[in-house]
Parts: sequence; C-alpha cells; structure tokens
Amino acid sequence: MTAITSPRPLTIVLISIHGLVRGTNLELGRDADTGGQVKYVVELARALGERDDVDKVILLTRRVVDKQVSPDYAEPVEQLSDRASIVRIACGEDKYLRKELLWDTLESFADNAYDFLKTMVHAPDILHGHYADAGYVGARLSHRLGIPLVFTGHSLGRNKRNQLLASGVNRLEIEATYNISRRIEAEETTLSVAQRIITSTQQEIEYQYGLYDFYQPELMRVIPPGIDLVHFFPPRENEDDSPISIELKRFLKSPQKPIILAVARPDPKKNLVSLITAYGQSPELQDAANLVLVAGNRDDIREMEDVTQTVLSDILTAIDRYDLYGKVAYPKHHKSQDVPILLRLATASRGVFVNPALTEPFGLTLIEAAASGLPIIATEDGGPSDIIKNCQNGQLINPLDTKAMANALLEVLQNKGQWKKFSTNGIERVAKHYSWQSHVEKYLDVVRPLAEKSVPIVRMTPVRRAGVFRDRALFTSLDLNLIGDPESLANLLQILRSNRKLVIFGIATGRRLENALATLRQHQIPMPDVLITGQGSEIHYAPGLTKDIAWTRHINHMWNPQAVRDLLHEVAGLAPQPNSEQSDFQLSYYIDTNIISIKEIRQLLSRNETAVNMVHSFGQFLDILPARASKGLALRWCAEHLDFPLENTLVSGVTSADADMLIGNTLGTVIESRHREELSKLVGSENVFFSNSSYAAGIVEAMNYYAFPQMKDQVDETIATVH
Repeated sequence: MTAITSPRPLTIVLISIHGLVRGTNLELGRDADTGGQVKYVVELARALGERDDVDKVILLTRRVVDKQVSPDYAEPVEQLSDRASIVRIACGEDKYLRKELLWDTLESFADNAYDFLKTMVHAPDILHGHYADAGYVGARLSHRLGIPLVFTGHSLGRNKRNQLLASGVNRLEIEATYNISRRIEAEETTLSVAQRIITSTQQEIEYQYGLYDFYQPELMRVIPPGIDLVHFFPPRENEDDSPISIELKRFLKSPQKPIILAVARPDPKKNLVSLITAYGQSPELQDAANLVLVAGNRDDIREMEDVTQTVLSDILTAIDRYDLYGKVAYPKHHKSQDVPILLRLATASRGVFVNPALTEPFGLTLIEAAASGLPIIATEDGGPSDIIKNCQNGQLINPLDTKAMANALLEVLQNKGQWKKFSTNGIERVAKHYSWQSHVEKYLDVVRPLAEKSVPIVRMTPVRRAGVFRDRALFTSLDLNLIGDPESLANLLQILRSNRKLVIFGIATGRRLENALATLRQHQIPMPDVLITGQGSEIHYAPGLTKDIAWTRHINHMWNPQAVRDLLHEVAGLAPQPNSEQSDFQLSYYIDTNIISIKEIRQLLSRNETAVNMVHSFGQFLDILPARASKGLALRWCAEHLDFPLENTLVSGVTSADADMLIGNTLGTVIESRHREELSKLVGSENVFFSNSSYAAGIVEAMNYYAFPQMKDQVDETIATVH
C-alpha cells in the first residue's frame, strides 16, 4: 500500500497596506481606511495560523509613527499566535495618511517588503494582496520573487467611480478626492499578474471585475468570508445597562422603540445621508422606530480628513433639516466590542439592520447582523444579494431610491411574522454558509495548487573582481543623459575612475546590446560593470559581457510575443521598428499618438489576456516587453545579484522608460531635457531629485545633492571646475 503523505505546510504572506492594523481593539470605523478589510485580513491571518498545514502567516502592513494614533501601529512586529504575525513595513513618511496619498510611496513599501522577505528562512509560497495598493505591491514582489500572487479587491475603482457619478459627484471631484485613475491602473496591472482572484460573491465577478480590461473569470473563485460566532450571537440576557446602550439613550426620547441600526464608516459611498433622508421624509417610519447611526469615532470634526468632515457635516445637517432630534442617535465614540452589543440591542428591540451603501463588495456587518438574529435591508449592488440569497433574512433595495428604502424598512418592522422568519433564518443559515473554518478550507484548496506549481528562482553565481567589495552603485540611461555633452561626460567619468573601488557603474538603455556597445565606443565610455539593454530585457556583466541567463528564464514567464505581434498587426498608428531593434524579449514599434493612444493599445492587449509591460518613450517609441521585464526590475535583480543596497544606488533618467528605476528606495534623479515632461508625475515623489543641469552634468549635480557616499568633496571640486 502506498503511504499517504501530508502536504508541506505553507508560508503565506498577506499584504494590506492602508488603515490602522493591529491584532486587538480594532478601531473599525475610525476613518474610511479602517473598516471591514482590516478586520477581514486580521481574522484571516489568525484563522490560517490555526491550521496544521500552514507553517507561517505574515500580514504585511504600513508602519505608522504618529502621535495622533496609538503607538501600537509603530511596533515592527506583533504576534497574533504562534504561527501568525503582523509585520509593519516603512512606507514613505512616518505619519498616518489616507490611502489616496500613499501611491507615490508604494514602490518604497515594495522595496522594504522585499528586503524583509529575503530575511525569511523559507521563502513565502503565496503572496496575497488586498485592495489595489497591496495588489500593486504584490505584483511588484511577484515579479521579483517569482512567487504566485493572489488578489482580493475588496472594493474596485471602476465600480466606485460609476456609483459616485450616478450619485451626482462630478469626475474632477472624484479624481481629486480618490486618485481613481491611478487606482484603476493599479487594479488592471494586478489582474494581469494575479494567478487567482478571490471574491466574496458571484455578483462581484460578473458586475465589478467584469468592468476591467484584464477580465479572466476562469481565474476567479468565490469564497465568502467567515464570521466570529463567539462574539456575534442572538440576545441571551438584558444588555440595556451596557455603556453603549446608556450612550444611545442620551439621544432618544422613546428609547423603547425598535432600532433601525446602521454601522458604517463616514464615507460618501456608504450613503448614510440617503438613509437619513428616507427616515426624515417618512413620518410613519419615525413613529415606528428610532434610527441609530454608528459612523465611526470622532472628537473634533474640524480636525478630521476633508472627506470625513464633509460626510459627518452632511449627516448632522440632514438630521437638523428634518428636525430628527430625539429620534436619531449618533454617538461620538464606540469600541469594536460594542458592535455585537449594538446588534443584540437592535434584535431585542425587534428592529432591523440597514446597509444603504452605493456599492458593497461583500458586507461583513450584514452577516454579523444575521448571526445576531437581526433582519437586514441592504443595497442591491454587490455582495448583499448573495448573503440574502443564502440566508433568506431580508430585502434588497436601490440605494438611490429613498422612498423604496423607507417602505422596505416599514414592511419588515410592521410584519411580525416576516420579522421572526428573517431573524430565525439568519441565525441558522449564517453558521452554515459563513464560518471561518469553511473559509480557510476553501482558501487553502485554491492557493495550494499554485504553490505546488511554483518554481524557485535559480540565480547565476556572481562574477566579482578579486579583492573588491562595492556596496554602492550608479546607474544611468544613455541618450540625453550620459551622452550629449562631451565635457561634462569627461568630468563624470573621471569621478567614476577615481572611485572604481567603491562604486558599481551600470548603464540601463532601451538600445539593443550591439547598438549600445557601438555607442559606448563612439563616446569613449569604458565598459560598465552592468549593462542593462533592451529596456530591461537583457543583463550583461563585466568583465566579459557575461549574459545573465537566469534573468532571461525569469522574464520568460507568461511571455507570448507572437500573440502580441498578431494583435498589433496592422493597427493604425503603429509601425514595427527595423529588425535590428527587435529581439526575443523586446518588440519595438514607432507610434503616432495622434492616431492611437497608449491606453487603447493597453486595452487591446488586456482584453485579449496578454500580460506585458509597455514602455512609451521619447514621444515616438513603444516597446512591448514581458511583464517581468523593465529597467527598474532589472536594476533590482542586479542589486540582489551583486549585493548592493538600493538605498546606496543613485539612478538617473530622462524619459518614462526610466520611471520605475527612479522610484522606491533608490536615489532617483530626473535629468533636465526636452523630454522631462514624461516624468512630470514624479514631481513631489520622495527621493526623486530634478536636476537643473542637462546630460552628465545633471548626474554630477545629483551626486552633490545626495552627497553620494564618500564622494561629495570630489563632486564639489568637479562642479567648481565645470562652472
């Protein structure tokens, strides 16, 4: 008889960047970023950590050092259990920032997360990104580590934009508030890399992910989240004397009435003002029940984020408009442990739970209400349709129809037989459909095959000069950067020659190898230690131009150049460059953006499930590369291979082809040139310097600006010579 072997325990890395993440006393509803997603990832980490077939679970999040929040969020490591922990990673400035302000720092988070993961005894088997920001970081890490990426969107940008437009918010305001275009771009990138997408509902797959160009429903799996039945259960004892109950009574003239309960962050998409409007316009509903709004925690509204300020002010204005004093409770503070009590108080009052959100990817509070025996009224857009289908414990509503919302609430409140049926159904069916044990079982069934198919990276043996160890590097592109001014080039090369025992010199160019070598000879530039060519598709090392074959194998992942050629064949506005500019991993075109846009080409490739990296540079060139290939990714591969830290690496560039070299933990420099506008989006980015000088003089200027390690005195002398 063949022995049955147990599967190897997995190491799983969850990534959830924004919000305030800790293991206890979650500040849910504190702001728009600390809500259901935070609760889900912490509970998922804990539940996975209880499994014998899981060796380790690490939840990566942003480290926050800010006097305005608890010092808990500054702790680098927090143990959740023997096998599960939270690890906090530096990401830009230390203070707490809303997620829309984090985009420029995500490359730094990725670099720091990579450094942490490389310290692990066993490499992760799975990366799982949560929301667009962590999806982007997960995609970058997956490209570098060759580890399968799983993605959960929680909320998707395209759907959110559509809902906000439908509610009357204009496009410019949406863009300014939510940075929505960047978010959607990150989601498209993530979907092109992820090997599985985990959703909470089938509706999410069809109506939310279905809006994306890189839509692959065959990669998507529905796994509803679990619920903590230890804390969420029907009323067992009188809790009228609990602190939160006493707090509610301060607001209410008739506290014995049924409670209409809403628990949500003060966020426009939660649509709480429409709920107040529905209640305020219905005298019958006001007679039937009190309205309790638990909309996060607040001290001084004037000191809160602009979006939160606006929502809370609109809530208070709506209450005043309909003169609802004595009928609506809106406590300033609550604790996470108060939420189960609030649900039981509402159930004991024979009330109802309402979620009027414009869209709700899942609706964790809805299954918590169901477990508490509280009937639900919920938005028809998103996960609630699956919950009500499974639990048979409430009704769906159009969140923009306030009259229908009021009628649905009245129907449940006034029909005692229906209320009892909904209450009983919720209690019984939530245990069947939404347990954590069931969730992690299905989760591991989805991710384990990905881990088993994953092939670890095998690198070349580094070629080092005898007796030389260099822990700093300078990388530069060629055109309009290193070359263009012979005098400043000569000065720069003199600095590099004098520091050749300290500094690794690298060139990263879009040119093919033969073309790059000819250019170096023409300008009398010595052979660099590292030569990255073809926009990052090839790497060669000195002294003998040794090709990095491991890099070639690595970037071949999911690369199908013939499919790209077929799709772009005869596309108006595109023309292939000469054969001398083509390679196995670089398809080069001339592009006329007056005829076709980069966005249109990206959509064409994405809608045909072709995962690539597109590089548009110098206004007229378009290179199509494997998804794992770019100058920035090649640079980071070399940093790992030759063991030099990115923090000691000065990088200069002039076009968008150089962008991902310049961001993150490198010392980035944008050189003054006529194509500088291609990198204008980097203005204000951390660790990106914009030079005043052009060509090699701009590189020397950057070396002085950064006081490039142990070189400042000589750089100062060189600048004095130039001027």
